[in-house]
Amino acid sequence: MYINITDSESGNNKSSSGQLVHYLDKENRIFKDAVVQEWFNGQSGKVPSYDVSRKIDNNIAKLSREDAKFFLINISPSSKEIEFLKAEYGEDGAKEKLKAYAVKVMDEYAKNFYRKCVDGQKDLLWFGKLENHRYYSHRDKEVKDGLVKRGSVKPGEHMHVQVIVSRKDITNSIKLSPMNNSKGRNAQHSKKLGQFDRTAFKASGEKVFDEYFGFDRGLKDSFAYANAQKNGTLEERLKIRSALSNQAQLQREMITSVIIPIAGAMQNVTEKLTGGFLELALGKPTSDQLPSIPKQKKRRRKGGQQLEF
Repeated sequence: MYINITDSESGNNKSSSGQLVHYLDKENRIFKDAVVQEWFNGQSGKVPSYDVSRKIDNNIAKLSREDAKFFLINISPSSKEIEFLKAEYGEDGAKEKLKAYAVKVMDEYAKNFYRKCVDGQKDLLWFGKLENHRYYSHRDKEVKDGLVKRGSVKPGEHMHVQVIVSRKDITNSIKLSPMNNSKGRNAQHSKKLGQFDRTAFKASGEKVFDEYFGFDRGLKDSFAYANAQKNGTLEERLKIRSALSNQAQLQREMITSVIIPIAGAMQNVTEKLTGGFLELALGKPTSDQLPSIPKQKKRRRKGGQQLEF
């Protein structure tokens, strides 16, 4: 699960949100035969585009000209996670479930500010938009090499959700900036300023996905693993390596103590059953049907004489 927070994907977040809202409506313009994707939040699944930009742009009390007015949150499942959702809920069901998951992610976003009056998505002013595709940009190697045009649709599974969230809470009174990663010596002072731990937020989003959908995530597919490899200390990377080693050892023990014995027992049963069926099919007599044959006496030579016993 990839969750990222940016100032804006298209347009300046220090002015109107109209340009970004228009940009995120692009799939409804490009794929005219497809089902129209509406804006949504925790209260409604059909919010008009003009209402999104109007409410975001009017929720800026006491923000200066240079202050950010909104932020963009990118919620992007991996191809493995998307395939899992589609297998569980179908094509359309997966989209609705991903929207429901986005609401839960925004609950985690709100809680991460540690503000008394902001403890869930209902205390935020936000709007989400589900998109089905990703597009090549000028930064992609394929575009630089002239293999594809900028703006072309990328192949593969790319269903994701983009969320515009206001800098101010739903009451237009509390400033909330996820870019403030203050971790000063005075924890209470940091919380008062609006401390936000982006690492903890991303990790909580992944945890919610796994618990909400019952998704069995391997350690190598986890945010903890990726973050430790990229930003972790040597000690943290060693802990991850140890965890992977223990996980591999546990799998080997399971194979040795459980899977192999079960497989062996099943093979023995199969062989016995198969042998019995073949005997019946070929008309072979069973052991209790065979006539008794006396054992031949064995002879041993001793001193040139034959002895019977």
